Amino acid sequence: MSASELDNGIDQEPPIWAIFGDLMTGLVGVFVLLLVWALGFQLELSQSLESEIQKREVAEQRRQALEEALADPLAAGRVTLRDGKIGISGSVLFSLNSAELQEEGRALLHTLRAPLQVYLGENEQLLMVSGFTDDLPIQKGNLQFRDNWELSAQRALTVTRALIDEGMPANMVFAAAFGAQQPVVDNRDSDSRSQNRRVEMAPVPRAQNANQKAP
Repeated sequence: MSASELDNGIDQEPPIWAIFGDLMTGLVGVFVLLLVWALGFQLELSQSLESEIQKREVAEQRRQALEEALADPLAAGRVTLRDGKIGISGSVLFSLNSAELQEEGRALLHTLRAPLQVYLGENEQLLMVSGFTDDLPIQKGNLQFRDNWELSAQRALTVTRALIDEGMPANMVFAAAFGAQQPVVDNRDSDSRSQNRRVEMAPVPRAQNANQKAP
């Protein structure tokens, strides 16, 4: 092989610095892609965290607004507020095994209707009125209610209708019955059972209108 042929063979091979440069270029490209992905993930995580914080702040503002609306009856001990649910003792509203509203209960609902209606309107929510009983069966001879389900349902309906009679729009409130289910304390004695005989009122989100497009 002649010297010229040897020189041509050497010239045809890529120089080592070119290979190293291509390798570094590839590594830089991978690094840039990883950096872009990391920044995008961090931004998405930050936005998700900010959204969650905003949701919690809104929930806390609503809770505080509800407490302010119920300040007077809460201070008087006529109602309780637990996890956003307004609890009224059954003894305040009804006599034992009865769904007829007592005067004390009617007066209490009269004071609650206006602040509740304002709160529901401002937050675009509905009011769910739920009836609960203790675990004791309906007394024999009571021909009006077959069991605790019927009693709790009628009590919830009575409170719902009373609120509507006081001026709350019918499309802002509805009734639900739970019978002896979901007691707040164990049914051990008369005191604990009296706590479980109650009516609760809880603001709940409105169902989305089918004619409206989801955001």
